[in-house]
Amino acid sequence: MTPPLPRTAREVRLVSAPQGLPTPADFAIVDAPLPAAGPGHVVVRNRFFLVFPGLRTLIGGEADGVPLPALSSGDTLFGPAVGEVVAVGDGSPLQVGDTVTHLQGWRDHAVVDAAHCTPVGDTLPDPVAHLSQGPSAYGALTRLAPVRTGDTVLVTGAAGAVGTLAGPVARLLGAGRVIGTTRSPGKAGRLAAELGCDAVLLSGPQASFATPGPQASFAAQLAEAAPEGIDVLLDTVGGEQLAAAVGAARRGARFALVGALSGQLSARRAGGSAPVEIDSFRIVVKGLSLRGYSGTDHPGVEEEWNGRFGAWLRSGEITFPHTLIPGIDRAPQALQELIEGRHFGAVVVEV
Repeated sequence: MTPPLPRTAREVRLVSAPQGLPTPADFAIVDAPLPAAGPGHVVVRNRFFLVFPGLRTLIGGEADGVPLPALSSGDTLFGPAVGEVVAVGDGSPLQVGDTVTHLQGWRDHAVVDAAHCTPVGDTLPDPVAHLSQGPSAYGALTRLAPVRTGDTVLVTGAAGAVGTLAGPVARLLGAGRVIGTTRSPGKAGRLAAELGCDAVLLSGPQASFATPGPQASFAAQLAEAAPEGIDVLLDTVGGEQLAAAVGAARRGARFALVGALSGQLSARRAGGSAPVEIDSFRIVVKGLSLRGYSGTDHPGVEEEWNGRFGAWLRSGEITFPHTLIPGIDRAPQALQELIEGRHFGAVVVEV
């Protein structure tokens, strides 16, 4: 017997515009009326939702050009989620019991247009894996900066949701050497031991751990790790790491920019900009390509990724590094922890 639907849903709302980086005090867990499913709609009981750094941009008031709506005080947060259909409206193609993905996370129940839900089959062995950021990594490394056999690939922010998949995917696509970057010595060890990075560079104030001497710059670390240069960059950070990559690039290197966390997660900015000075002369004389990746420009990538990801997961050739945070009450704290870089891989709230 199907249990009755609740009359309210628990939601995470933005209650005040953050001054600098958001903290849990800027959010509230509220009970909101849960309407019935109207025609073409379904009610989904969420099981998992993704905590992603792009929320900082949506909250910070600099979302111009971003293909998602900005968030203002009083708005409920949103993002990728996996859940079970528990009620359907007239004309819905979905059925009670279907597992689906959608973008109405940050609540325990959601009324969603069935056309905006994607049914989850058995392509992936674990439903939570549908929240991976692998499509961005895979799309960038196959569409914008295709990896060729033997390439040296640099992945910045290699311990994040995109980076922890980008490194292993680059290897599976034929890379001969994979170099990752992180701010944390502990994560550096995991990137080498668990994900097979050939070298890991430490950025920021921890940089002196990577190369002897307190004055070791990121550019010097990269020159030591890749003395013959890099062929591919998958960049999630920007800043000095992007600038150094231009200097270390081999002729014809391909750069794919997936994020700009150096600006997005800066307390001195509002989340919608990440200025950096790069040597445009070097881009010209080395014949570099430098492109930004947007999933909306490559609609076939997600289906292709899911097929390959499922096969790689089942064969053990790849894993899905993620941290499960139990309970919607901990979601605001999880966002702060993500911004502070406390977790390895994707950060997922288990509702």
